[in-house]
Amino acid sequence: MAESPSKLQRDVARNVVTRYLKVRAAENAIIESWDHTMPLASAMVDEIRRVGGRVLLIRNDEDAWWRALDRRQSKLLGASSAPEWAALKAADVYVNFWGPADADRLETIPDKTGDEAFAWNWPWYAVARKTGLRGVRMTAGFATVGRARRWGLDHARWEDNMLRASLVDPEEMATSGARLRTALSRGKKVRITHSNGTNLEVALAGVAPRLSDGRPHPWKKHTSRSGMLENIPAGFVDVVLDSKTAEGSFHANRRTNIWWTWHAGGALDFANGKLTSVSVEEGEKEFARQYKNGTAGKDRASAITLGLNPAAEDVPNLEKWERGCVSLQLGGNRGLGGSNGSNFFSWFSLAGSEIAVDGAPVIRDGKLL
Repeated sequence: MAESPSKLQRDVARNVVTRYLKVRAAENAIIESWDHTMPLASAMVDEIRRVGGRVLLIRNDEDAWWRALDRRQSKLLGASSAPEWAALKAADVYVNFWGPADADRLETIPDKTGDEAFAWNWPWYAVARKTGLRGVRMTAGFATVGRARRWGLDHARWEDNMLRASLVDPEEMATSGARLRTALSRGKKVRITHSNGTNLEVALAGVAPRLSDGRPHPWKKHTSRSGMLENIPAGFVDVVLDSKTAEGSFHANRRTNIWWTWHAGGALDFANGKLTSVSVEEGEKEFARQYKNGTAGKDRASAITLGLNPAAEDVPNLEKWERGCVSLQLGGNRGLGGSNGSNFFSWFSLAGSEIAVDGAPVIRDGKLL
């Protein structure tokens, strides 16, 4: 019988607790898990206790959750209990695992039902902002059997890669990310080139770049509403573009996974700041549907993200985190501090390119300089 939690899961839990969360003795922690993430959640419990933390494990029973939905009790699911709110107010640290695991069913829930079932979400963040909570979302919980089947992936390998990318030392990403952030803070123009035909110039908006090394901090005014939580695996620098300047072509060589949808093989052409053509080799139907319904600003390059994680090479759902990979965002960027208010946003990712800021290379062949 396989060990559970596995050694890899225990190593990940220790890394997250000690290097990312930096849990201290006597701190109160909440771990919120689903059935499919219980082995890793169990390892988290051990590691928090090992450093002297006090931990409350919340297990969401998936079958019971779906039965409530079958009874049309989505509003009840969206109203957390008083003990849950009390625990949140007393917590210092929080660990979240994505769920439920039945991705096929989850992705067919009507929008209204889903909004009701997860109505606790933004009130949760409001409390977390006031209490000074810091926490992480473990993306390994997103790597489910259903999504692997739908996306044509080997589930065990996908989950293993997710976990190994969670073992990276955040100090390493912080050091390399600081160099990129400094260059982007001082720069005006960014040029992206690649032997696949990519040659695109965009302009920075003068908004301070955001560095995510995975180490969470209590909420501050300049961060987003969910800024007290970091995703693990982690590692990127993103920066807002002016949504007015874009000349040339961008050819993606990584797939893009956004929640339930994905696309791959994108080719984009820009002229006079606007997207003039776009083609998608895989997932084009859903991308075209969303783009058609997008509002003004959907045809503008609005942000770029530079990956920092050395263990996230070509891992589905981690394309923006891959070290040296550049992701070009279209559409809305207000969540990053920009002025593009489009209701549409998506991105395309390119690994192995050269990135130059005002003519000075900062990434070459996917390697950080």
